[in-house]
Amino acid sequence: MSDRLQVVKNHLNPMSAHKSPVTCHVLVASTGTPGRGVNVKIEKLENNTFSTLSTAQTNEDGRCPTLLPAGYKAEKGIYRVTFETKEYFSKVGQECFYPYVQIVFELAHPEQHYHIPLLLSPYSYTTYRGS
Repeated sequence: MSDRLQVVKNHLNPMSAHKSPVTCHVLVASTGTPGRGVNVKIEKLENNTFSTLSTAQTNEDGRCPTLLPAGYKAEKGIYRVTFETKEYFSKVGQECFYPYVQIVFELAHPEQHYHIPLLLSPYSYTTYRGS
């Protein structure tokens, strides 16, 4: 099986078993490659404090299709996704300016899917609401 076919298979298999209402994707913009093995945490704001819902790691395609645990029912609220960027860049032998990236967003429509892409380089990042 080709490497690309295996990446697609790995990407699709988890999604068929469990589709998280919130997913994320890391693309290392400076190399044009997926951010493989990035540790990610998702939290929800409750009573002015963020509580961890789940932790995960990006797959070979840089995605976290199972970011929230199976059976988690998304609720309206403020969420925070943290990407451990310094740890990732250390693993690939690069320095970086941002030790982690935190993205805080409002989940206003629980029936919709929320996708959080992170375009990353050692000294910059950007994000947007994906589909």
